[in-house]
Amino acid sequence: MNALTTRFVRRLRERDEAAWFELWQDFGPAIRFQLQKWGRGRVGLETVQDLTQDTLAELSKCIDRYDPERGARFSTWLLSIAKHILGDEMDRRNAKKRGSGVKPLSLDERIDSKSATLQVDEIFEQRIFGAKICAAIRRTETEVDFLHFQVWRMRVLDNKVGKEIATQLGISEPTVSRHVAKIREHLRQTIVQVVMQYSFTTEEENEASAVGLSGRDTEFDAAVCETYHHHQLFLEKESARG
Repeated sequence: MNALTTRFVRRLRERDEAAWFELWQDFGPAIRFQLQKWGRGRVGLETVQDLTQDTLAELSKCIDRYDPERGARFSTWLLSIAKHILGDEMDRRNAKKRGSGVKPLSLDERIDSKSATLQVDEIFEQRIFGAKICAAIRRTETEVDFLHFQVWRMRVLDNKVGKEIATQLGISEPTVSRHVAKIREHLRQTIVQVVMQYSFTTEEENEASAVGLSGRDTEFDAAVCETYHHHQLFLEKESARG
């Protein structure tokens, strides 16, 4: 694992509350959605919330056993743990119905089972990547000047023209361009940091380049805008569902 990933894992293992909140905020919605999908109505929303927390707790305990040479992505690793946690829950329920105890399979037994290879669909991958980009945007917002970030938000995320922003905020168009350029550069660096923090494979580290986030300014802005709004739509639907 790279240095950023290793450092973040150490924070999780040390029960750093900020690290746990960050993980929950970034990936909780995608995990909850997948657990609901797998549960097929057999588990309620409160149980899904609990299982999501259990998934993230298990992640901190077993992540050091992860072998990146096996080629599994972070999203696959998360889903493997979530499926294990859900499987334990269903085993307990079935055992209770039968009135007898059942020893749950270990995490390694579930993940390594040759008869049940975990399939991660493209939609889940997109949600995980969108979570990383939105995490980078949130982090950038906390680290830069408030006005500069709002100008960037209006120009890139709200797709307003420079003249309209300048008139609305009482600044010149060149100032708008300078603010946008400054935030863009900060965001580029933050995206690299966030992607590296949650990446276990070279493929994941190259994700940003694959969708245009390492390209020219206009290409970068368009990719950020599209990814952000796509992920926000998912979060709105997930929120309405719960």
